[in-house]
Amino acid sequence: MASAEAHKVPVYSVNDLKSTTDDALAPHLTTLPQPYAFTQDHTKTNVRFLLGYSAVAIAAFTFYADRTLGWEATQSTWVIAAVVSYFVLNTLLTYWIWAVEAGEVFRGKRKSGETITIRSSGKKHSPLYKLRVQYTSSANKVLEEKEIETSFTTWFSADGTFHPEPLKKWLASEIQVLRLAAKEK
Repeated sequence: MASAEAHKVPVYSVNDLKSTTDDALAPHLTTLPQPYAFTQDHTKTNVRFLLGYSAVAIAAFTFYADRTLGWEATQSTWVIAAVVSYFVLNTLLTYWIWAVEAGEVFRGKRKSGETITIRSSGKKHSPLYKLRVQYTSSANKVLEEKEIETSFTTWFSADGTFHPEPLKKWLASEIQVLRLAAKEK
């Protein structure tokens, strides 16, 4: 029986610290006690995958056509259309990531209809983790909207080991609905 090894990241890599923390949000928010648990909405991720994989499929097709048919055969209008489509899809993908998702790491909905959206950010060479949280009712009325931040050292030890409990405590101390869920435990 192998023991679960603690997740470690390089302590000077803000990207790794941020990614590990972002990845810990969804499991926490989806396993809260009922009625506080959220069901994650994957719509934006699915659109990102659709755009990205469509562009890759077009690139693979044009590469295959070039390798099998030769350069002269691939100068036709359908190949030019495929290349233009590839660039259009990549432009849409870039727009989607930067403008539509805009740092969103979690969007979830409770059974009662409330929705929580969490966006995260971190700056290069800064130990601060920043979250923008918006919690709305089923009628789209904003119940809570705030920006919170703290140091990654709150839940990462000096050797880079991730400790999820301090992250959960910090979230519960800052976000009303998570505070109520923590009292249920």
